[in-house]
Amino acid sequence: MVRFALFFMACLFFTTSQSFAQDKPLKIGVAGLTHTHVHWILGREDVGDIKIVGIAEPNRELAQRYAEQHGFSMDLVYDSLEEMIAATQPEAVTAFGTIYDHLEVVQTCAPKGIHVMVEKPLAVSMEHAQKMKALAQKHNIHLLTNYETTWYPTNHRAKELLDNGKIGELRKIIVRDGHRGPVKIGVNQEFLEWLQDPVLNGGGAITDFGCYGANLMTWLKKGKKPNTVTAVTQQLQAENNPKVDDDATIILTYDDCQAILEPSWNWPIGRKDMELYGLTGAIYADNRNTLRVRIAEGYDGFQEETATLEERVAPYNDPFSLFAAVIRGTVTLSPDDLSALENNMTVVEILDAARRSAKSGKTIHLKN
Repeated sequence: MVRFALFFMACLFFTTSQSFAQDKPLKIGVAGLTHTHVHWILGREDVGDIKIVGIAEPNRELAQRYAEQHGFSMDLVYDSLEEMIAATQPEAVTAFGTIYDHLEVVQTCAPKGIHVMVEKPLAVSMEHAQKMKALAQKHNIHLLTNYETTWYPTNHRAKELLDNGKIGELRKIIVRDGHRGPVKIGVNQEFLEWLQDPVLNGGGAITDFGCYGANLMTWLKKGKKPNTVTAVTQQLQAENNPKVDDDATIILTYDDCQAILEPSWNWPIGRKDMELYGLTGAIYADNRNTLRVRIAEGYDGFQEETATLEERVAPYNDPFSLFAAVIRGTVTLSPDDLSALENNMTVVEILDAARRSAKSGKTIHLKN
């Protein structure tokens, strides 16, 4: 009886300890502040699932500016990622520097068993992406990529309707992303310096916004790569974007459908929308919350339904909640998931092919 009681107490202690460990906020370090998406985590409501324990940013003026804006202490700020990790021992790091720097962040974090989430896209090239994947696998860390459109309820409802046969078999997809351009929308200088750099960003609009459509398509096609990639780029604002393209069209072909991606820094308004065309109807994810479905009638007639969608439930409504859930083991990502490493390896492969196609004027064939 005594032995049973001791066994019961041990089990209770283990279960309680496990539960407590999972309930503790995830200790997150921030690598860089020059990517303005960093405001997402700095200005995030404290819901108790994560805690920023340190920030690596050598630009003290920029860090001070953001500290005043978001109310964090400069005691959190360190000059290097190595220094921040040594002092704060984060469980995970979110990268908000240049896309080129993503590799270095993983090279620093992976051997220490620190999980990493980067802002889109995963890497500037397949060479970088392959090194990052090898490190993540060798050291058994999670390596996620964050996109704004991952959290759009409309995109998830669109896929659900498509998978349920609402518009029949998919034949054409159009994804449009972008804005008026970094200069015209007033991007701060620290971000602008590398966003318009073909090395540090991997390209202009073709990279900055082409990745959204490539990510969504890989998800919609359940991880399948396109057969071919054809791209055309232009520089319509040479005075604002002297080193990179600012307009692109990317065509992806699959066995049974075609995708047209339209990333641009020349839209008159900011946009992130998607259109799915099946054999019997169409789905329009007009923005984050507005979804339309048209069911065909006759030659050019249709019935249309419009829905305004509520935000998704936690942890599927926020990148950092999902990151914490994946690390804690309460959520498991499928390989084709929008945030997953496998999906985003394909995204980088598509972007690499698109840049080569635009440069050569030829269609690039991918190996499946």
